[in-house]
Amino acid sequence: MKNGIIFDLDGTLWNASLQVVPAWNSVLRRYSELNKQICIEEMQGFMGKTISDIARIMFPNIKLEESVKVLEECCKEEQVYLREHGGVLFSNLEETLEILKRDYNLYIVSNCQDGYIQAFLDYHNLNCYFDDFEMSGRSGKSKGENIKIIMNRNELDKAVYVGDTQGDLNAADFAEIPFIFASYGFGNIDRKEVFINSISEIPKIVKRIL
Repeated sequence: MKNGIIFDLDGTLWNASLQVVPAWNSVLRRYSELNKQICIEEMQGFMGKTISDIARIMFPNIKLEESVKVLEECCKEEQVYLREHGGVLFSNLEETLEILKRDYNLYIVSNCQDGYIQAFLDYHNLNCYFDDFEMSGRSGKSKGENIKIIMNRNELDKAVYVGDTQGDLNAADFAEIPFIFASYGFGNIDRKEVFINSISEIPKIVKRIL
């Protein structure tokens, strides 16, 4: 039987908001007519959302196709920045991944642009722990659909999704798999679920689920 743990990225494996904010603001300054700069708290609230969702929130009075184009430029800039500076890994991440890899296949599914997960893996030398990943910016699918894609592509018998937002919980529900709530992340959820206060708790929790 092939069992997998599928992770969200932002707020679950790392915090890249400190690095992403200056990259986005550098692009936004080129569009002075928008009169927009963002702060870390705003960025953390965007984590887990698609580019279209963020565009609607940031620029409600601008045509969506125009605001998406600006944010796509922001995403390109952030990837350059992250490949040079990385993000902040949550405590005990690599040690925990090493433990989990002994018994499970590991994956990432995120609502990010293509290249973002790769920047995370490459800068922090974590490619060896993950078997596959998928993102909305590459597939054009929702997070729940991408979880199903990962499960089908890798022929998983059982899987669990680990995330930190309501959107992550909804995605796990869509894929009909159990959910583990990372309470140390950026979001909240609307019902009681299995939760962890740190990444190092995952091996013990997953044993009860898979």
